[in-house]
Amino acid sequence: MQDLVDTLNGFIWSPALIYLCLGTGLFFSIVTRFVQVRHFREMWRLLFSGKESEKGISSFQALAVSLSGRVGTGNIAGVAAAIGFGGPGAVFWMWMVAFLGAATAYIESTLAQIYKEEQEGEYRGGPAYYIEKAMGQKWYAWIFAIATIFAVGVLLPGVQSNSIGNAVELAFGSGAMIDTAMGQLSFAKILSGTIVVLVLGFIIFGGVKRIAHFTQVVVPFMALSYIILACVIIALNISEIPGIIGMILSDAFTPMAGVGAAIGWGVKRGVYSNEAGQGTGPHAAAAAEVQHPAQQGLVQAFSVYVDTLFVCSATAFMILITGAYNVHGAGDAFLVQNLAANVAANSPAFTQTAVESVLPGVGKPFVALALFFFSFTTILAYYYIAETNVAYIKRTLHIPGLIFALKIALMASTFYGAVRTADLAWGLGDVGVGLMAWLNIIGILIIFFMARPAMKALKDYERQQKEGVERYSFDPEKLGIKNADFWVKRNAKK
Repeated sequence: MQDLVDTLNGFIWSPALIYLCLGTGLFFSIVTRFVQVRHFREMWRLLFSGKESEKGISSFQALAVSLSGRVGTGNIAGVAAAIGFGGPGAVFWMWMVAFLGAATAYIESTLAQIYKEEQEGEYRGGPAYYIEKAMGQKWYAWIFAIATIFAVGVLLPGVQSNSIGNAVELAFGSGAMIDTAMGQLSFAKILSGTIVVLVLGFIIFGGVKRIAHFTQVVVPFMALSYIILACVIIALNISEIPGIIGMILSDAFTPMAGVGAAIGWGVKRGVYSNEAGQGTGPHAAAAAEVQHPAQQGLVQAFSVYVDTLFVCSATAFMILITGAYNVHGAGDAFLVQNLAANVAANSPAFTQTAVESVLPGVGKPFVALALFFFSFTTILAYYYIAETNVAYIKRTLHIPGLIFALKIALMASTFYGAVRTADLAWGLGDVGVGLMAWLNIIGILIIFFMARPAMKALKDYERQQKEGVERYSFDPEKLGIKNADFWVKRNAKK
């Protein structure tokens, strides 16, 4: 199974996808005149300006839901893997894919708002919807929807729960080994998997509003706590920061593991973490109640900053400052070995060791707790994304029980991931992320060259900004944007 997954990833995560992610981000940064920099103040203002309605959630709730998808195990175990396989220079490429990816996030999330729909009293939208309406290719939209349901409903939840299981085991010990149909499993992993699945079931059977209300409290609290802890560790070692930054920059271009490894692992784990271009963020963006589509595009661009430039950087600095990492070379060789050879790079072990070395007795339990909340809220976001794509398919195929089957499959995948090996879980997750990224990035590039709807929305929003309007409005027909039926109907009601 591991060999098959590795072979698949060799094709999916070829250099072509690495440079497609970077190139697309650079392209959209240039054509939007670096919207992620120009409108930084507006992003901050919009975070707290919108309110939820009966049909939609607020801008901040949408940010929290999308951040719950972005801020997950990728920020703790993913950063460790990038350093472990690509060297310290991989961190630079994570920064690059985040900075450039913020423009991609603006484009895809604005498209989601433009082409969203109202279904069963809730707003729905995402790549499947805008691919169908803006590209006019329903078959391609269906491929994305099916691939996404498979990726976020089956492949990716196991990555998140796997990190929870590993972190609990590292922090509190494995406990007794129990013989099961899946082989010998530790009591710690079985218990953590069971608890995650029980709480998960309670929330996902409560609908999107329950997910939004849970994540808007948990995500900011845990992200802030984690960043504060990282700042304490960095402050205690502040004299080492210039050297660490110098090492990151020098290894980014002449790294010990080769330029390809640093770029490849940095981009792969960067996309995994911030999800810009992957097509997951637009689902939460579409659910927001906003006056103008560009507003939610800007809010989602800001979420990329929070994820990678804040949380991922915090993890990277903690690991590098304390020297709690190895760098793998060819075969079983190590280019750098500061820890035991059996410490897995595809796990939270680097991060836990880093915190533990500065705060003995606190580090491992704290990282385990942070991972629980980060990973758990990410699984919730995955469920919402999968549910949205099932709802898209149900527009055409009215098969009863699809949503219920999705909930059971996601819960089963979550438990399975919690007790399995890290390499297999991450490998399956990479397959899911890669498939979605290929389909979504190609889609938004085609849509850009066909009609440029997200660019038209940005120019319209900037025009209203200059005019100093009190309440923004969006008229797709006036802008020459077709098939934006939700906004046409809303304007007709007014």
